[in-house]
Amino acid sequence: MTTEFQLRPYRAEDEDEDAAIELWRRTWQQAYPSIDFDARVAWWRERWRSELVPKATIIVAEDANALVGFVTIDRSGYLDQLVVDPAHWGSKLASALVDEAKRLSPDGVTLLVNKDNARAIRFYERNGFAHAGEDVNPTSGRPVLKMRWAP
Repeated sequence: MTTEFQLRPYRAEDEDEDAAIELWRRTWQQAYPSIDFDARVAWWRERWRSELVPKATIIVAEDANALVGFVTIDRSGYLDQLVVDPAHWGSKLASALVDEAKRLSPDGVTLLVNKDNARAIRFYERNGFAHAGEDVNPTSGRPVLKMRWAP
């Protein structure tokens, strides 16, 4: 794993879409091996195209010209996706992407995180997020924590 990466805006006209979708699939498969994320790729591609790309700012991270992470943040300050290649877990990449989301939404950032994802919860706490309630993910039905960062 190298620790050199560059952040840049997502480019829909390039090959960013395929790389981002594959990174999402691979990362979530690692996080939740009992779920078949291959079967969800068509659904995710549609959601990516119809919900995230048109409504969110997407910042990607590249390492050696390969997409290794991305963050999506909408105008309301909602961070929908923070995805980091498992080979970069534990590096500074995720924090750099969260810092970029904070920069883009200086009045505050909110997110939902699966309650059973202790690693992610600890990460967000270390990055200044506080617990702001509980909910259920409308797509997966999984219990989630609401978290918020306020400047």
